Amino acid sequence: MPSHLRFSPFRIAAVAALCAAAALSVSAAPSSPTLNLMPVPAKVSLIEGKYRITAAAAIGAVGEAGPRSRKAAARFMERLAGRTGLFFEQDFLAGLAKPNEVGFLFKYDSVGPLDGTADESYALTVSPDRVFLVAPTDLGILRGLETVLQLVDADERGYFVPCVQIEDQPRFRWRGLLIDTGRHFMPVDVIKRNLDGMAAVKMNTLHWHLTEDQGFRLESLAFPRLHTKGSDGFYYTRDQVRDVIVYAADRGIRVMPEFDIPGHSTSWLTAYPDLAAAPGPFRIERHWGVFDPVFNAADENVYKFFDRFFQEMAALFPDPYVHIGGDENNGRQWDANPAVARFKQKQGLADNHALQAYFNGRILKILAKYGKKMVGWDEIFQPGLPRDIVIQSWRGRDSLFESARRGYAGLLSNGYYIDLCQPAEKHYLNDPLPADVTLADNERALILGGEATMWSELVSPETVDSRIWPRTAAIAERLWSPADVRDVEDMYRRLDTVSVRLEELGLLHLKNQDMILRRLAGRADIGPLKTLVEVVEPLKGYSRQNQSLRYTQLSPLTRFVDAAFPESRPARTFRQTADRFGETRDRTLGETLRGQLQRWRANGDLLRPLIQASPALAEIEPLSRDLGTAAEIGIQALDAILAGTAADAAWAQDSLKALEQAKKPKAHAELAIVSGVEKLVRTTLGK
Repeated sequence: MPSHLRFSPFRIAAVAALCAAAALSVSAAPSSPTLNLMPVPAKVSLIEGKYRITAAAAIGAVGEAGPRSRKAAARFMERLAGRTGLFFEQDFLAGLAKPNEVGFLFKYDSVGPLDGTADESYALTVSPDRVFLVAPTDLGILRGLETVLQLVDADERGYFVPCVQIEDQPRFRWRGLLIDTGRHFMPVDVIKRNLDGMAAVKMNTLHWHLTEDQGFRLESLAFPRLHTKGSDGFYYTRDQVRDVIVYAADRGIRVMPEFDIPGHSTSWLTAYPDLAAAPGPFRIERHWGVFDPVFNAADENVYKFFDRFFQEMAALFPDPYVHIGGDENNGRQWDANPAVARFKQKQGLADNHALQAYFNGRILKILAKYGKKMVGWDEIFQPGLPRDIVIQSWRGRDSLFESARRGYAGLLSNGYYIDLCQPAEKHYLNDPLPADVTLADNERALILGGEATMWSELVSPETVDSRIWPRTAAIAERLWSPADVRDVEDMYRRLDTVSVRLEELGLLHLKNQDMILRRLAGRADIGPLKTLVEVVEPLKGYSRQNQSLRYTQLSPLTRFVDAAFPESRPARTFRQTADRFGETRDRTLGETLRGQLQRWRANGDLLRPLIQASPALAEIEPLSRDLGTAAEIGIQALDAILAGTAADAAWAQDSLKALEQAKKPKAHAELAIVSGVEKLVRTTLGK
């Protein structure tokens, strides 16, 4: 997509007429450090002046405004009131004000369809007299109102919106978040508050992963045993699903369901074992991994079952797409079934890949019968499938690009697996269309965007927000903003502000850390625990599941590691400061490091009584000891550097060995400051 907007002469004239004061000198500031916008808009120009927000401020529309934009306007004013504490005079819940009576004015031409094709662009002009938002569709208005809220600032005179001109549009049209509710059930309020978070950073697709080996999470009238036998009683009613769909639509977000087949299907087969490729009975899985149960692709009754099932689901979910999963079928039950072997021979299917392609083709015809398009993970891609399917890449970008070269639309999720607790920087620099990709223009157009994936093996309703936010805001920016917006440090600066703002939407990513720590300590005073948890991170990737304790669906997710954020911001800051100090020997930086290290060194004595009083905290004693050891080594290194004396080589080597020990996982977490201390030790050696 081009990085600039195209608006009709009428819209440009309307902006000029209603915001004459905006005709001041404009200075280009696409990444101005005075703004905390995320995602960064396509074009930003600051203008002299401020629009002052007072109790008299109201919101209104030019022309007709439909239900979605009216609700968005009411939410905007409600959030603005909460942010500013102002008692607005407008009864914004009752309706919109007249255009000549408002400070916030918007205009759009049509209602945008929620099918992934709508124009979400907008133009925003803020003058000292008015905030005016223009868009081709109401979806652009929703995106623009979020930008206005991000612009709200304060000074000694009160709250204001800086005068600015913005022209904005998304780089990719599919900007999604997958929430896995199959492995661990997530109540409706979890889904809704994360929809609010998605809307705040301009994401537009909720990928609702509803079935897994560990649970079938949706009421079915056609096959009620699916939810009664396959869910442990934790499932969404049809009315709850409709409620979520409406809630999402009001925020300009589509809801795409995923029903994972033919593998990852133990919960289905618990209810209907006759549809499996091996004899039952089956039980809901409590462990994590890839399991054998699979639908019998050679049984015609399976396709009759799915015809009825998808007829019901197509009527319930209005989105044009249905995700069928299609991943990680190990094929063992197919290999062990003589009837399946005979079927493959009869159909001329060379192997299980060909059999799954046959299965996918049959499911595709069923979905098409009910007006739906098919989405699936990499494994569904087989030459010969119709080109209106979408391939979601989890194994790597190469498969995404290869499917595009063959004419298939695709989504990137590889590199956006937020459950793996990688730093925001890693996700931020992961681009669905990197500069060096060799695709023709028509092939590039087939890369629809991407999705962050929140798999739920190691999260509960009280910790899932902290694994999604704020890092998903960085992914949202990668999918919305121009490709050349790649300043990592500026991203982190803005991410801190966005993280706090997300709390006003009810997200629990920040506040629940203290709650978990208080529960572990059994007391309100958790200062020493906070000091430790702020400098540790959960193990990355799948390492946590490979430790001595084997996690299951029933394992508690209430331990110290569950309170730790995926990325330690204090540790990152410490590492960066240590790097700068190593380069400059600046004494001020050195004293900053010393103060932090002294605090960490002293924390062990403060934390010890809490550990002794709580058996659940016993596992963190080695972490606490390592923090003290690393801090002491860091202080000794600083002393040598600031004194200008050469460190003893034996001391340095012993220190580096001790730090290697401190790097090793304890309590399923790792100490994130160690590399910064290593930098200080190496600096004493002139490295």
